[in-house]
Amino acid sequence: MDVKQISVFLENKPGTLNEMTRVLTEHNVDLRALSLAEASDFGIARFIVSDVLDTVNILKEAGYVSSLTSVVVAEIPDEPGALNKVLQIFTEHSINVEYMYAILGSKAGKAYMIFRVHDTMKAMGALMTNGISILDQEALAEL
Repeated sequence: MDVKQISVFLENKPGTLNEMTRVLTEHNVDLRALSLAEASDFGIARFIVSDVLDTVNILKEAGYVSSLTSVVVAEIPDEPGALNKVLQIFTEHSINVEYMYAILGSKAGKAYMIFRVHDTMKAMGALMTNGISILDQEALAEL
């Protein structure tokens, strides 16, 4: 039920991200979510797509080094305090958030957050026990 995120290391110079997204565009890959983190010499593009295995193969054929990571995608109310409620649940269950980013969705009144945590199963269980919906890869494709 977890979601697989693709991470790609990119050289930190003009045009590198553009080149990678061009490859994805040529293969009709639809990015569902994207986060970019940078350091002085390189960046890490993290993204969610509908067809993970196809995308990893496309990237590999184009010469990109990528890795897969399990992440938790939570559907939360789009209202003040909703993210804090999720983070409070994580705190109560001693779940550390390594990083997080938002994903756009089309359901009115709903927001979607992607969390990278050490123990995805524990995090999903804690959220579901507290009434927070978890999305899988298939549900993400329908957003």
